Amino acid sequence: MKFLDQPPRFLFFTGKGGVGKTSLACATAIRLALDGLRVLLVSTDPASNVGQVFGVTIGNQVTAVAEVPGLSALEIDPQAAAKAYRDRIVGPVRGVLPQAIVNSIEEQLSGACTTEIAAFDEFTALLTDGALTQNFEHLVFDTAPTGHTLRMLQLPGAWSGFLETGKGDASCLGPLAGLEKQRARYKAAVNTLTDPQKARMVLVARAQASTLNEAARTHKELFDIGLRQLHLVINGVFPESEATHDPLAQAIFRREQAVLAQLPDALRDLPTEHIALKPFNLYGLPALKQLLGSQPIAPATPEVPVETSPFSAVSLGALIDEIAVAGHGLVMLMGKGGVGKTTLAAAVAVALATRGLDVHLSTSDPAAHLAQTLHGTLDHLTVSRIDPHEVTETYRAQVLAGKGAKLDAAGRAMLEEDLRSPCTEEIAVFQAFSRVIREAGKKFVVMDTAPTGHTLLLLDATGAYHRDVARQMGAGARFTTPMMQLQDPQQTKVLIVTLAETTPVLEAANLQADLQRAGITPWAWVINHSVAAVGLAAPLNSPLLRQRAANEWREIDRVSQQHATRTALVPLRTDEPVGVARLLQLTAKPVTPPLPSLTQPTKGAHHD
Repeated sequence: MKFLDQPPRFLFFTGKGGVGKTSLACATAIRLALDGLRVLLVSTDPASNVGQVFGVTIGNQVTAVAEVPGLSALEIDPQAAAKAYRDRIVGPVRGVLPQAIVNSIEEQLSGACTTEIAAFDEFTALLTDGALTQNFEHLVFDTAPTGHTLRMLQLPGAWSGFLETGKGDASCLGPLAGLEKQRARYKAAVNTLTDPQKARMVLVARAQASTLNEAARTHKELFDIGLRQLHLVINGVFPESEATHDPLAQAIFRREQAVLAQLPDALRDLPTEHIALKPFNLYGLPALKQLLGSQPIAPATPEVPVETSPFSAVSLGALIDEIAVAGHGLVMLMGKGGVGKTTLAAAVAVALATRGLDVHLSTSDPAAHLAQTLHGTLDHLTVSRIDPHEVTETYRAQVLAGKGAKLDAAGRAMLEEDLRSPCTEEIAVFQAFSRVIREAGKKFVVMDTAPTGHTLLLLDATGAYHRDVARQMGAGARFTTPMMQLQDPQQTKVLIVTLAETTPVLEAANLQADLQRAGITPWAWVINHSVAAVGLAAPLNSPLLRQRAANEWREIDRVSQQHATRTALVPLRTDEPVGVARLLQLTAKPVTPPLPSLTQPTKGAHHD
């Protein structure tokens, strides 16, 4: 593996959600540890599932992985990091400063911005504090999906510049006394990230145009901030040996090879590795040990017989029929990166618009490309994107035009400085999100959300705003906040999108639990890109596809029996679902021939 040739101390895996960053990071850490090196595997993803992959509880402290001598792991937990961060700042001043001032500091440190900065602070400590990581020869970082990671990697420079030019204030960074120390740490973090002798970035993609284009954009942004030691890994490539077995296998192979033949120019000169699609789920130590090696395709176990499966599902079109009855409302698609949220959000919006209903399709995902997916226009459908940079600039201009107009030159200069804080983006994105979902009272708003971790941070900001309004309005007051709208099943329907694979299903279940703790109950689950669904309509002859279908049935059954009240199944397609016509095909009914054997309802599952 080229990316493992003479590896530097710090290895980062990044890319669009769902391309296999976690699996590759885990497999790399295992490989290095089995070579006799001491390795720390670190997840910076707010929705980390590293512990689930290994089948152990890790959390926000360095934990040895007992089955792999020399390997330890750490999941940077944003909430635990924020609590520790607040305690470090507020603890020393309790009983020293007046309680009103202590309360004010706590209030300033209660938002999602502090949560992000606290997690970021732990990240920079791992890069710069030699005493903290002296027991490890290598640190392997499993990062969040691209948009969140780019923000994480850009923050050392952003905060360093802010501190260099800022006038200073008690903010989410904490009281002024600690700023000098943080300035030095952030500068050291920048130096480490940009030193090819110390750090290497591995861009992970699939043989899909969207993920390769995302890798090309990431390459440019990383190059612009000084990260030059980049490698490309194209994961899950369909093997040529399987292509002759049946039409689906042949179509997948041809489609991927066509994409690889048109690799973006920015990626052509990078050291590149192809990793073949495996017949097994990348979950657990035995599977991870085999990921970076050559693994023969095992004989397929029999698929779960349809007549004995308790599974019950509907088409995506049947779910849309139910949604359309209300005539308006908010539909939010959530889930792990790479499960197809953008495509399915576009399909839902197109299906509603073709029924003559007014629809606003929007995304809060920094890496989403709705225009490319739609590839055209449609009556009754408007499309927007909450671009963090654009909404932040608009917000700054509004504040300067409003509050800034009443200040003298010195006051305006201080306000401008404050608005250059990276925390300003959190406020701006939340306000844009709130404006979009308010439209759901008159039309359908279909929201393609960012990958799980980023979405949870946005919901955290929504909850903080709700609590602040409730506190200010007082008991008995009548008001409505975005969080109340999200909690009302009559106004909002949350669709959790997943794949029929172990890790995506586990992460989707964790997302559902987080939503339920926030008072939001998911309305349905959608299982996307299903090979098993294709097998219901026609026999599969490819050994690899038969094995993957067999693996899928176990996960499909788990979703319908344990997690979802409604389950929709979307088959894997032989073509890219781009353009209005192909998006409508995703919602056509039925998606498979009639299934008389799947008639036993489970947990309220609905049928065509």
